[in-house]
Amino acid sequence: MLENKLIEHCAPTLAGMKAANLFNYRFRDLDSLKEEISKVNEKLNRKGVFVKILRMSETHSLLYVYRRNLLELDLMKPEVREILKTFEYPAGDLEVCLGRLCQRVQEEPCFPHEIGLFLSYPVSDVMEFIRQKGKNCKCCGVWSVYCNEQEAKRIFQKFRKCTTVYQRVFAAGREITKLTVTAA
Repeated sequence: MLENKLIEHCAPTLAGMKAANLFNYRFRDLDSLKEEISKVNEKLNRKGVFVKILRMSETHSLLYVYRRNLLELDLMKPEVREILKTFEYPAGDLEVCLGRLCQRVQEEPCFPHEIGLFLSYPVSDVMEFIRQKGKNCKCCGVWSVYCNEQEAKRIFQKFRKCTTVYQRVFAAGREITKLTVTAA
């Protein structure tokens, strides 16, 4: 079941097109959830993909699926570091940053606005989303677009196509490990 949801919600990350995806996952019990995540991580970690729980309720978990190498590159950008500093993220250590993200996700009633930086959203769009409090965007797709609408629409289409292809191929029997691009 978890592998199906990974294909449905994280194909662009599995394909190496972006650093991360995020989705809600319904589970029966905590032990089963931990076992499913452990099995998936066993398969995907050697490809550079990791699954982490950001938040949980009694029946749902918010799962963060990321490529460590791409996420580290995103978070090292000076403009990203500057924004994250305003939300008290430490510089440098990815695991400590992810710990702070978990804390922020649990503290905020919605999502902390800087989460887009952990999902490969354009920095300019994340900054404008924060500045305009989520209002006045040009269009919405994978993220709220404020700056380069045409480029964003092209990327959204690319992500949709990737997901469609991954779902079709996975349904035909290809294993998730075969669909996951190995980190460079």
